Amino acid sequence: MDERSGASYPLDEDRWRGDDGAPLTVSPLPGITREEVDTGARSLWRYRAALPVPIEAPVSLGEGCTPLVEKDWGEGRVHFKLEWFSPTGSFKDRGTSVMISLLARRGVREVIEDSSGNGGASVSAYCAAAGIRARILAPASTSPAKVLQSRAYGAEVRLVPGDRDATAAEALRQSAGTYYAGHNWHPFFLQGTKTLAYELWEDLGFTAPDAVVTVAGAGSTVLGCDLGFSELLAAGQIARRPRLLVAQPANCAPLYAAFRAGTEHPVPFDHAPTIAEGTAIRQPVRFPEVLRAIRRSDGDMAALPEEAIAAAVRRLGAMGLYAEPTSATAAAAIDVFRARGAIRPGETTVVLLTGSGLKAAPAMTALFGGGSGGGEREEPR
Repeated sequence: MDERSGASYPLDEDRWRGDDGAPLTVSPLPGITREEVDTGARSLWRYRAALPVPIEAPVSLGEGCTPLVEKDWGEGRVHFKLEWFSPTGSFKDRGTSVMISLLARRGVREVIEDSSGNGGASVSAYCAAAGIRARILAPASTSPAKVLQSRAYGAEVRLVPGDRDATAAEALRQSAGTYYAGHNWHPFFLQGTKTLAYELWEDLGFTAPDAVVTVAGAGSTVLGCDLGFSELLAAGQIARRPRLLVAQPANCAPLYAAFRAGTEHPVPFDHAPTIAEGTAIRQPVRFPEVLRAIRRSDGDMAALPEEAIAAAVRRLGAMGLYAEPTSATAAAAIDVFRARGAIRPGETTVVLLTGSGLKAAPAMTALFGGGSGGGEREEPR
């Protein structure tokens, strides 16, 4: 379904965007009940009944079923959802597993993907599992650890001069000759991401949290939560959607700028490099849809300065949580949303930590590599 034009296309048609060039989503689904959860599957495929088409042989590496850890944060407690326990170290594996499963089912043998790192690593891994050739385009500034990971899975990696948007443009150009499995475009990627909502519902005893705090670059966690919780609401399994509280780095916050301006269209904003490299997307593909999802949930947005993001990385590390700066941006926003009353005492708040600190070695080295670590040096034995 093309939300912008109202056009609909058959699910079995092999396309990833509408005739007008807009991204597609799957038409609203009825959701599932707790009885339809396949408790024998220890992966996101326990929620396969919520998918729009049957996939008998999923391409799975055990994604999903990630820990939900309750911790003190300032004046209250929050639940951190540790998505870096996914097979390739980020939440992207949810969407990739469903998207690549569909493409494998349709006989696709080669794909192209553009990514700032985590998406490319994820697509590379699942293509390897499915026997599909993958070509990954990434900005030249991408963390070496993420590039290395994609190459380890056997993908062809091409580094593109310029920023994240330049990489996306090059991928669209090359898609004329190779199937484009762009995770920000393909509607079935969001069908995988929506399992975050189903999993939180099950994690919390088949209830919804009051608020979900996440970070947005392209906004797939926002859209996935909106889809999943909307389906649970339609199925009568929850009373209301959680508030979606969404953070961006102040150095690249196009969605925040439009949200504050009260519009769903891009507005001028200042941008600069950010340590939260996974969010450095100046023109999100699903721009209006992300803003509608936030507003539909009575949610809010915040823009975080670089020093606040760095402080959150350190604060999480001191708690035993090794989060890359991109995902730590969500944690940095907790105090902001709490001060505004968007996070309220006594309510259940989930904070999505989307990727491991192992993914961002240069940034983590800059934050932690210069000190002694505070402990005594052990003598060699």
